[in-house]
Amino acid sequence: MESNVVKTLAVSLILGLALVLGFTFSSCTKEKKEAKSMEQIYREEGVPVRTVTVTPTEFKAVVSFHSVLTGIKESTAYASMGDKVETIFVKVGDYVKKDQVLLTFPMDSPSAKYYQAKVAFENAQTAFQRIDNLYKSGGISLQDRDNAKARFEVAKADWDTVKQMVKVKAPISGYVTRVHVSETDNVDRDDPLVTIARTDRMKAAIWVSEEDIANVEAGKPAVAFWRGNQIEGTVTQVDMAMNAEKKAFRAVVEFANPDNRLVSGTTVEIHITTSNKPDAIVVERKNILKEKGKYYVYVVKNNKTEKREVTLGKQQGLDVNILEGLNPGDELVVEGQMLLENGSKVKVVRGK
Repeated sequence: MESNVVKTLAVSLILGLALVLGFTFSSCTKEKKEAKSMEQIYREEGVPVRTVTVTPTEFKAVVSFHSVLTGIKESTAYASMGDKVETIFVKVGDYVKKDQVLLTFPMDSPSAKYYQAKVAFENAQTAFQRIDNLYKSGGISLQDRDNAKARFEVAKADWDTVKQMVKVKAPISGYVTRVHVSETDNVDRDDPLVTIARTDRMKAAIWVSEEDIANVEAGKPAVAFWRGNQIEGTVTQVDMAMNAEKKAFRAVVEFANPDNRLVSGTTVEIHITTSNKPDAIVVERKNILKEKGKYYVYVVKNNKTEKREVTLGKQQGLDVNILEGLNPGDELVVEGQMLLENGSKVKVVRGK
């Protein structure tokens, strides 16, 4: 009895396995037939591809930079003495003329010795005037007069220096862009006090890569974008040596700012056009294949593909300027390239 049951189970398992294997073999055979059928369709009707007709178009290559604008000329007045700031006469945005007093330190400051220098100057001036009159009347020698004059000039120079220390003046004419101190602040010698800039023109420093430097030269137009505004400018300076730290070349761009709407410290985006061709051959980057360091595209002639090597120019966004290898009127494959090889039969579907 048990022997019959075992035999029955064994037969059932063998039949089941045979059915599974048969189904699997049938499926694989069916898939192979379908695959062959698709290959046959491609051979007979061609690989479906989409093409566009190559047409010359305008191509602009632009390099962009972010930089901070500063006045075309800037200068900062520094403390010549250490003491407490007494009075500040200007604020940010004020226009000042050269040598206008910006702020003062106390005249009785021990650091300045203001009154001592003033008295020394006045005494030397009086003595020189007296000796000069004596010389003119023949009462003293020229040597005595020259000695008195030298003492007077030294005292005058000391007096002028002390006045500049106590009364800090504008080094240039322009707009106050920053006041670094407040009244009653204690400052040290050489601390910055007030920064002034000429802002009728603005400048910005940019760093140009080795790849782009050949196309960025003095005189080249530039455009700055700021808060929806577009400001025309010009490259005025390009260094001839690469900065070792930045691995780039420093260039300066200047912009007119007659209404002073741009202020020092403004961050702008600067565009410089490095290439501008009215009739260029332009291809999207995705339609270019790379093999062994060379670049190719597929074109269609008489329903067959031709694998063409192309020479690339500049790239702007997704577009590439093709220098050699494509001509106006060529039918460029833009979809289906991965199924192709040189000489493949294709079925063309036109489109953009």
